[in-house]
Amino acid sequence: MSSGKSKSPATGGRPRTGARVAAVQALFQSEQAGENPESVIAEFVRHRLGPNAAEDSYGEGRIPDADAKLFARIVRTAAAQIESLDVSIGKALAKDWPLEKLDPVLRALLRAAAAEFATPKEPPARVVINEYLDIANGFFVGDEPRFANGVLDALARAYRTDEFTPVTPASVPSAPTPRG
Repeated sequence: MSSGKSKSPATGGRPRTGARVAAVQALFQSEQAGENPESVIAEFVRHRLGPNAAEDSYGEGRIPDADAKLFARIVRTAAAQIESLDVSIGKALAKDWPLEKLDPVLRALLRAAAAEFATPKEPPARVVINEYLDIANGFFVGDEPRFANGVLDALARAYRTDEFTPVTPASVPSAPTPRG
């Protein structure tokens, strides 16, 4: 699997999506350069998040629309829980496909998503899946988004089981009795 450079993960004025894109990039940078996640967070907040008078776009890796608090929370959660997140991601992968074999951008994306699944129930798991699928489609041009979809779904079901519990007839309120 390889990351594609032909597409840009656009956020279109969606600060939460921008935060997630930045979190994926920061986790990638932290892993690849061996940098402390707090240093990477500080660098991103200082130099890569928010509008720039010279350029209000993705040039030079800038993310003009990004919720800095959400960005920092995702990166910090992923860094603090990386071992347990990696175990969960590993369980969602095929036995013959270890986490280390994944493209590093895809690995960062899955870690960011897993960090969100591991936090309280906001936003709903299906929103997290959709957001990271949009990001995967921005970063990759091959089969990676479809692969990510399967892993994200498995992670969501592992972390947020209650959001995927099927409705049973006993849990459905009965219809009111008609007055006659």
